[in-house]
Amino acid sequence: MLFKFKSKVTSDLIMLEADGRRLLKIMLGEDPIQGIVLSQDMPQVLAKLESAVAQDEALRAQRSQDAQIGKKQDLVDLTPPEFELDAVRLAQRASPMIKVLKRCVATPADLVWGV
Repeated sequence: MLFKFKSKVTSDLIMLEADGRRLLKIMLGEDPIQGIVLSQDMPQVLAKLESAVAQDEALRAQRSQDAQIGKKQDLVDLTPPEFELDAVRLAQRASPMIKVLKRCVATPADLVWGV
């Protein structure tokens, strides 16, 4: 299944279901299949998404730093991390959505989506 995001000020953004649901959950705190983000709510939604991207990048940097320290001290930790990070960074997945949201903020417009 695909998610199709539409706005009057941008071209359509099509995402795979898993990616679309993940971004919607970050932006709205819920998992709607169809819906709308009103233009007046756009700055808060954009801030939530950018904050999540920053947190993901910080976590990745911390994990990388921890791995480097472990290698230097010849420590081998065979316990799995509390959760695995996706191979594709959230920043990469969210980049097209952030561009759409920024355009919707600059030229006030609603964002709608459906499947």
